[in-house]
This record gives sequence, C-alpha cells and structure tokens, in this order.
Amino acid sequence: MTFITVPLTLYPDMFPGPLGHSMAGRALEAGVWSCAPVQIRDFATDKHRTVDDTPAGGGAGMVLKVDVLAAAIDHAAAAHPDLPILAMTPRGTPITQARVRNLSVGPGAIILCGRFEGFDERIFDARAIEQVSMGDIILSGGEMGALLLLDACIRLLPGVMGAASSGDDESFENGLLEYPHYTRPASWEGRTIPEVLRSGDHAKIAAWRKQEAQDHTRLRRPDLWERHIDARDRPASGARRKEKD
Repeated sequence: MTFITVPLTLYPDMFPGPLGHSMAGRALEAGVWSCAPVQIRDFATDKHRTVDDTPAGGGAGMVLKVDVLAAAIDHAAAAHPDLPILAMTPRGTPITQARVRNLSVGPGAIILCGRFEGFDERIFDARAIEQVSMGDIILSGGEMGALLLLDACIRLLPGVMGAASSGDDESFENGLLEYPHYTRPASWEGRTIPEVLRSGDHAKIAAWRKQEAQDHTRLRRPDLWERHIDARDRPASGARRKEKD
C-alpha cells in the first residue's frame, strides 16, 4: 500500500523538496509513498486569485481566507476520503514520535500548510482537522514543518530503512534520548572509544548504552526524563504507583 501525502500549499514546488533524495527519494521512486501537492490558490474565485485578507478587528499581516481553504480541503478530501487532515500551526498539539508512528501505519495524510498570520479560525470549526506543531518555533510557513513531519513518517515505512530494527534505539522511540555513538579510528586527538564498546561483551554494551541513554536524558532533557519515569512507574491500570520514601 502506498503512503499518500497531499500537501495543501501556496508553494507546491517545495514538495517533495529534500524528500526527493536519499532513502525517502528512493522510496518515492519505488512507489512506497507518493506526493501530490495541491495549490490552494487554484480555489480562489476572483480574477486576482486572492487567498488572503486583512484580519478582522485590525492588526498586522494577512489571514488565509476560509472559503478558499475549505474549497481546497474539500477537493483533497473528496479525492482521498480515508486520509486524516492535519494543519501545521504553532497553536497545534506538539508532534510526538508516538503520533508519527501512528500516522506511518495509516494510509497517509492531507497536510494544510499555513502562511501569513495563519488560518481563519472558522475552518477548524467547520472541518475535521487535527492541528499539529513541530515545536516552539516560528517558521515562515507550514511547508517546512510538513516536510519535517513527512520525513519522520516516511523513514518508518516498510523497506525505507535498511533493517527493520534500524530505528528502534533512536532518540524518543523509547522515551529517552539516544546513547552516544563512536566509530573508527579508535583513538583521535587523544580521545578514545570507551573500552566497553571494544570489549565484545554484548550484555555489558547493552547495559552501558541503556545507562548512557538515561544519563543523557536526565541531564539534557529533564522534561523528557520526568515523562519517562512517570510512564515507567505507572502500572497497567493507569494509576500512579506510590513512590517509595
């Protein structure tokens, strides 16, 4: 089954962009996934193909028009009724690796890419759209966020990564940051690869990697570490286990 992606955008030439190269590019050529961007401007009804207007109540910038957005969304949804519709917006729910995995096992996604000051709020009242964010940053438009999201999904599609287990130990997959990596030469500028990684003892290597992942997460991402501890200490019933003194 092909993973279908339909970006709704004012800049369709931005797709597939970098996703046309490397693993994602080979997968695109092989038909593992497809990319069919839709030009939002094609659904404007006036002779100037207007897609935005001034904010109601005044203020700086322009807002994408709800009637044009709705027409573009309805067109894409009619062609792909099984695809979820996502909108890239800083007001959205932050994307997690769990949500990425959930999307990657589905049929694909229609992704609405914002520009200017964003969307007329009424589009979210009138259509079933999941608002998502790629983090606490501000971009010039939703296209870059959409490319990030698509890359995260595409690399998980069957056959895209070389080995099925290639992504199992990466950052966020198990609620932790990834452990450090090393390769030859064994010594460089007086710095050597940790002895345990050269020992050949797979049990010790696994234990070292687990401890390093925990230590790096605790020190660099205390927010992630707290969520990891909370999930680890929560029994199957969902109730928080009492912490020992």
